[in-house]
Amino acid sequence: MKKMWIILCILVFVLIFCKGEKVTEESGEVTITLGAYTVPKEAYEKEVIPAFKKFWLDKTGQSVRFEESYIASGAQSRAIASGFEADIAALSLEQDVERLRDIGLITHDWKSRKYNGFVTRSVVVIAYRVGNPKNIRNWQDLTREGVEVLYPNPKTSGGAMWDVNAIYGAGLKLSLGEKGIQDKDFAFQLLKSVQRNVKVMDRSGRASVTTFENGIGDVLITYENEVLLRRKEGRNMEYVIPEATILIENPIAVIDQNVDKHGNRPAVEAFVDYVLSVDSQRNFARYGFRPVNAEVAAEFQEQFPTPMLLFDIAFLGGWDRVQNEIFGTEGVWAKIIEELVYE
Repeated sequence: MKKMWIILCILVFVLIFCKGEKVTEESGEVTITLGAYTVPKEAYEKEVIPAFKKFWLDKTGQSVRFEESYIASGAQSRAIASGFEADIAALSLEQDVERLRDIGLITHDWKSRKYNGFVTRSVVVIAYRVGNPKNIRNWQDLTREGVEVLYPNPKTSGGAMWDVNAIYGAGLKLSLGEKGIQDKDFAFQLLKSVQRNVKVMDRSGRASVTTFENGIGDVLITYENEVLLRRKEGRNMEYVIPEATILIENPIAVIDQNVDKHGNRPAVEAFVDYVLSVDSQRNFARYGFRPVNAEVAAEFQEQFPTPMLLFDIAFLGGWDRVQNEIFGTEGVWAKIIEELVYE
C-alpha cells in the first residue's frame, strides 16, 4: 500500500508539473536569445529591448523574455559557432556573421534584409585626454615619440579590425596623388608607426575604453559611439574625427538553425525588423550610433558630421580581400607585428 501511495504521489506531481508547463506555454511567453558584441549593450538593454517587449505584447498578447550575451564580436561569433544557441547575432563586422553562414547555422541570405542586413553605423575616431595635452589632431600625431596609444586586439575584437582598417585605409587615402595611385608602403608605415606606440591591446573595444578611463594611455582609437555614450552619461571624453577614417557598418542576422530548434521564429524575425524601425533607429542614434535609416540620419546630421575623406570597406576591396591582405598569415598586420618584434 505504501508503495502504491508513493507511485500515486509521483503521478500527481508529474501531472501538476506538466500542467504548469502547459500554462506557461498558454500564457504566451517566448524567449529570445541575443548574442551581441559589447558596444551596443546599453542601447539594447535600456531602450531597444524594453520598447520591443511592449510592442510585441501590444501586438500579439505574448510576453517576451530576453537572454543576452555581450562579448567581443569575434569571440561571440566563435561562441555561437561552438554551440551557444543564440537566436540572433548582432555583431561588429560582417565576416563574423559570414562565419556562421559558412557552417550552416544561417541558411538564408542575411544581406537581403533591409539596409543590407546592417543595423547601425559608426566611424573610427581618436579620443584624447581632457584639454588635449598631446595636441592630437590626426593619425600622424599618433606616431610621435611619447604618445601612448590604446586599441583592442584584432584577434578577438571586431572593433580592433575596424581600427586597423581605418589607419591603413587612411594611409591609402592620404597618399593618393594627382594620378590617383595609392601608396601601400606609406599606409604600411603609418600603421606600423601607430602600432609601435600601442601600450595595451585588450580583448574587446569596451575593455579598451575601460582601460583608457582608468588613466592608461594618451589616446584611444575607438568607435565614435563609445565616446558619445560616455558624453551622454556626463563623462568628459574629448575626441577628434580624422579627416580620413572608415565607415563602420554593424550586421544583425537570425540564426536559422537555433531558431528552428527553439520554435520562436515569429518573435525573432519581428525583433530584427523592429531594430530597423524608425523608433529603434532613433534610440540607437541617442546612444551614439549613426542610423542606417535615412530619415533618422537626417534628423541627427548635426551630431554625426561626415569626414572629408570618409571611406568604407569597399575602398579596401571588401572583407574577403581585407581578411587576406591585411589580417592573413602573410598580411600587412602579421608583417608589422613581426617587424616590431625584431626592432
